[in-house]
Amino acid sequence: MSPSRPARKRSPFGARILGPAEQDPRHLRIRIQLLLTLVLVSTNMFGAGVVFVVNNFAVPARDLEADMFLALAIAVPVYVVSAAVIGVIWGTATSLRALRWATQGAGVVPTEKERRQALNVPLQLTMMQLSLWLAGSCVFTVLAIILQRDRAVSTGLTVGIGALVVAGVSYLLTEFTMRPVAARALADTDVNEKTRFVGVGPRMVLFWAIGTAVPLGGLLVAAILALAIPSETTLKQMAIVTIVTCGAVLVFGYVLTDLNARSVVAPIMSVRQALRSVEEGDLDTDVVVYDGTELGALQSGFNQMVVGLREREKLRDLFGRHVGHEVAAAAAAAETGEVAWGGETRVASVLFVDLIGSTTYAADHTPAEVVGVLNRFFGVVVDEVDRRGGLVNKFIGDAVLAIFGAPSHDEDHAVAALAAARAMASRLAEEVPEISAGVGVATGRVVAGNVGHHQRYEYTVIGDAVNSASRLTELAKEVPGGVVAMWDTVVAAAERGHADEAIRWEKNGSAVLRGRSDKTELAVPVAP
Repeated sequence: MSPSRPARKRSPFGARILGPAEQDPRHLRIRIQLLLTLVLVSTNMFGAGVVFVVNNFAVPARDLEADMFLALAIAVPVYVVSAAVIGVIWGTATSLRALRWATQGAGVVPTEKERRQALNVPLQLTMMQLSLWLAGSCVFTVLAIILQRDRAVSTGLTVGIGALVVAGVSYLLTEFTMRPVAARALADTDVNEKTRFVGVGPRMVLFWAIGTAVPLGGLLVAAILALAIPSETTLKQMAIVTIVTCGAVLVFGYVLTDLNARSVVAPIMSVRQALRSVEEGDLDTDVVVYDGTELGALQSGFNQMVVGLREREKLRDLFGRHVGHEVAAAAAAAETGEVAWGGETRVASVLFVDLIGSTTYAADHTPAEVVGVLNRFFGVVVDEVDRRGGLVNKFIGDAVLAIFGAPSHDEDHAVAALAAARAMASRLAEEVPEISAGVGVATGRVVAGNVGHHQRYEYTVIGDAVNSASRLTELAKEVPGGVVAMWDTVVAAAERGHADEAIRWEKNGSAVLRGRSDKTELAVPVAP
């Protein structure tokens, strides 16, 4: 397993603070409530700091008069704290009402209305924050008009800039906090639909405007005010205004850009890590979809791709189980034009095994008993053939045709076929004592390939070796041990330098096989 996989499980939402993908509803509710409270309080404090810096250092106007300073010293803390308290109570209460379905328990499926309400929580909280700050802008502007009229415009602008900064930071942090709930809302939905307020592109432009355009706009306003009241604006003041504004662009722009970049990178990283797992062969991986924009569509698309890959692998495995994995690979290659249709001629070894007295056994036993015996019989045959790199080509009633040396090229096909014949005969006598079998092994030139129609074909082998193996099986039923091979197969094994296998066989006369005119020399395993 790759190192990235555990990390992805620990932080499926891009940050461990958001918890695991599956978490207790009560813990989820507490987590969301605490994080939302922290976000609402911190963004208000951050906005208050922005207003303080801009109003005191970036506005070319007369110093605050005593009455104005006293009023602001009292009004600003009172309003900021009051707005924060109202925002926390109002925001968390509204949010938890919209998220009630998500905290009721696992398996609760939201309605379409509940889903959209949950996905719109970041926007609703942002608009709430913006409303409170705009109300504060009106309050402080009116206060300035009453106590120090020349600072009315600058006060309204500074609080307005603070409102935009707070709204931007609040939206990104709230969206980050709501990822676990968004994941539940987006589960089993088509994320290709537009389910959020803004997509990635508009969001980039929006936060560029808040982080860069707004502070530069403030600098522009400061320059205009300096031209409007040149007698009260010194070169030193304009220098301070420029320095403070540039600092605001660097600081606030960085904060918003970093938060925005994290909101974009996190979904992409989750897909990247999941792709790495798939590349390493883990098709059970998936991505938690928690974004309703194009990034969520990317996450959802990855999951759909993995589902398709799993289905494809399942079909491939089933196909391989039916015809053999080597044949499945050869068939796939044939579709790409890498293997010629019509088959190819090669020297291979063929093993044929057939049950003895299966008709009588079936007549005296129930179908379930017959099937049980056949499954144990086929299990032994397939196991021994697979163990030696052969291919079980066909199940023919109660008989099996196996090939060694095709479709995969194997110079030691004769050795493998002889060893498989001896092993399966021994195991069948011990594991399937209810019934006996004959095993025949032959080596020769065969044609191996796809035969049939382009709409329905199969991989098979045709040639004298196949016919000989079948005929030898009939002879094997009459000899002790139930195994007969062509002596040529033993010779082929010896020529490949496998004397350890060849010495386990001995000649056992010769016979004219049906369909032939010449005698064929036979071999049987040496008695233990």
